[in-house]
Amino acid sequence: MIIGIIPARFASTRLMGKPLATIGDKSMIQHTYESAKKSKLIEKLILAVDDAKVASVARGFGADVIETPKEIASGSDRIAYVAKIYKEADIIANIQGDEPFIHGEMIDQAIEPLLFDKAIEVTTLIKHIQTLKELRSPDAVKVVFDYNNYALYFSRSPIPFTRSAISDSAALEITDYYKHIGLYVFRRKALLKFTSLKQTDLEKTEMLEQLRMLENGIRIKVVETEYESISVDTQEDLKRARTFYKWLQKREKEK
Repeated sequence: MIIGIIPARFASTRLMGKPLATIGDKSMIQHTYESAKKSKLIEKLILAVDDAKVASVARGFGADVIETPKEIASGSDRIAYVAKIYKEADIIANIQGDEPFIHGEMIDQAIEPLLFDKAIEVTTLIKHIQTLKELRSPDAVKVVFDYNNYALYFSRSPIPFTRSAISDSAALEITDYYKHIGLYVFRRKALLKFTSLKQTDLEKTEMLEQLRMLENGIRIKVVETEYESISVDTQEDLKRARTFYKWLQKREKEK
């Protein structure tokens, strides 16, 4: 069984009450849920929440909800908590609750490799970087990978370093850079192993939990997507999401 789990933490450190922030006429968590429902491969979609208000709102728009303990520290641990309840789930998609416009096709792109190759334990998405702003931003996590599309390293710094380039602009012209999109799909065993491991040195240094997998020998298959998504972590991101939603509504009216 393939399930999708959307973790939603009310007490976000950078944007308090983020799941209930409004974008147009809906909460962010409703946008994310409705977008994820467009996946053709997910058989059951669940919201994993840590707050009664979020749970009430989610049930109001028809979502399946599991209330998880507030002391659970990370989204991945929240996913594992729910996965232990759904013992029949053998493939689990971790869909970030702050991706209100995620495409269903993106989720399916990440799931598909696990359907055809039993050796793959974890997948995630990447997208080609085309702007200097993204290349330089520590919030746009960069990734390098091998010839079999397995991740070698993730970093907030621009990687690889282009020795022959005299500037970041020149580097962007001669080197293919990729950013990480934080959607993961796990086999059940890999998820439970990952969340049982202690934080690692590189994970603490970069503040990137996927490095815990790499440091412990869990390979991550990367899948390139052509789709863009908006991750909402700050007030500025929320403003951008609201502007984008207005544009979407205007486009729909013009059709």
